[in-house]
Amino acid sequence: MSDVKKITSSREENAAWLNHVLPVKESFDIIQRDIRIGGRCASLYFINGFTSDETLLKILDSFFDITEEDMPKDVVSFSRECVPFVEVEILVDFDQVLKNLLSGVTCLFVDGYDACIAIDCRTYPVRSVEEPDKDKSLRGSRDGFVETIVFNTALMRRRIRDPHLVMKMVEIGDSSRTDVAICYMSDRVDQELLKNVSDRINSIQTDALRMNQQSLAEKLYKRKWFNPFPKFKFTERPDTATACLLEGKIVLLVDNSPSAMILPTSIFDMIEEANDYYFPTLTNIYLKVARALITLMTVFLTPVFLLFMQNLNWLPKVFSFVAVKDTVNIPLIFQLLLLEIAIDGLRLAALNTPSMLSTPLSVIAGLVMGEFSVQSGWFNSEVMLYMAFVSVANYTQPNFELGYALKFMRLELLILTALFNWWGFVTGTLIIVLSICFNKTLSGRNYLNVKLN
Repeated sequence: MSDVKKITSSREENAAWLNHVLPVKESFDIIQRDIRIGGRCASLYFINGFTSDETLLKILDSFFDITEEDMPKDVVSFSRECVPFVEVEILVDFDQVLKNLLSGVTCLFVDGYDACIAIDCRTYPVRSVEEPDKDKSLRGSRDGFVETIVFNTALMRRRIRDPHLVMKMVEIGDSSRTDVAICYMSDRVDQELLKNVSDRINSIQTDALRMNQQSLAEKLYKRKWFNPFPKFKFTERPDTATACLLEGKIVLLVDNSPSAMILPTSIFDMIEEANDYYFPTLTNIYLKVARALITLMTVFLTPVFLLFMQNLNWLPKVFSFVAVKDTVNIPLIFQLLLLEIAIDGLRLAALNTPSMLSTPLSVIAGLVMGEFSVQSGWFNSEVMLYMAFVSVANYTQPNFELGYALKFMRLELLILTALFNWWGFVTGTLIIVLSICFNKTLSGRNYLNVKLN
């Protein structure tokens, strides 16, 4: 495949080479249809399930009406005069043929023409355009990205009717040949960032983007394992993606992935959600401040509680009611760590439970396990209360990856506080601040939008 083979004027030779490369006889979904057009032999190749049967039947019907006298002498004239379809392309080598054919494009070889006629009458299996479950909006639109990249670009183009909107398609992966769309506003984007992103994408050498968008993110920026904060923002909402485009950001769409990757990003972008765009300024500010405070509480609530329980003399009398009243056999730090793991266990169980049973089983598990774990002496009721707040408050964070990054910071803060008391708490807080300040993103800036060398 390294030497690109050109298409010849012999239909038999072209079909023989293509049948040698493709498992036409072994794979039921690769279809070869031999027909006669204007007295000439022709071969039609397409993928079953990717082709619109109704459209292809109409095209074939028009081919059968062509007589020998009506057949043009060259392939360009044939594509213009005899193919009753809009999206038609002339391919001159088999590398282009394989790329188009395996993407779902119908390829036609006619005896006497030294090129292939590619007829793009594709129709992909796709689910309905509906609002995503994770990123809901109270007053916004109810549509969301799907797994088909052309539908996703259309959802954004529908919202931005501006000639400066550019959607550049590139291909990544020797085997997968995954389509990736680089979307930006040419008059608003940072040209240096655009060049950096384009160069990184074009320089990617890989066999396949196995996990679609996540594989692309890892190829674009090699993350350091010790800094869990995400480098990119993801959204499944077209309105959020278009709002970011109008702010001068770059949006990356990957075929087979129902979300958009947005860059550059900062900590302020991460804690934004779709509702922030639909409310008045005062309400918007209040929601952002409330979300930021709750986010801070999810990180510091249990470590601060543990710190005061280790130093009861620091606790003001007005807050003496928060002190642990009952004694159990398990130290506080182990209670907190066990509950952190138990909460993730319940979340994974709910994720893999059939939808009709997930709600009742989650309620039963929460009530039964919570009540009896306290009565049996495993956990204190105060610890259960604070961990319940943390687990619920974590869902106010719209970004799933940032939520887990904050969880890891909370675990690190708990362990350091338990080991080194207030020195550990101060050190853990410093690590969190430094992790945010030195989390370099693809744009070369950190989460606080400060340029890093």
